[in-house]
Amino acid sequence: QVQLVESGGGLVQPGGSLRLSCAASGFGFSRYTMSWRRQTPGKERELVASMTSSGYTYYAGSVKGRFTISRDNAKNTVYLQMNSLTSDDTAVYYCHGALPGSFNTYWGQGTQVTGSA
Repeated sequence: QVQLVESGGGLVQPGGSLRLSCAASGFGFSRYTMSWRRQTPGKERELVASMTSSGYTYYAGSVKGRFTISRDNAKNTVYLQMNSLTSDDTAVYYCHGALPGSFNTYWGQGTQVTGSA
């Protein structure tokens, strides 16, 4: 059974930090491109950061320099370190896994991050 379980969300004051974790099980985690995406009401889900199996990373312009994605293949876990948070970062953050060249794609249930104004 495939599972992606996010944790670490919460309420944070402007300028604060949070670290999201996503524990994966039930699939070949190390071969998957893992990413974090976020969504606010009325808007499309957007890609925040991703990391390929070889360690190549991508960041959205709005988070570059503030957020860092990392992964621990031994623990089947992907992380998102978020620094200098603002109210604009308020969203539900989702963990996503995709196997390149296939239709295998998995989503977590989401975790709420709220940057207080």
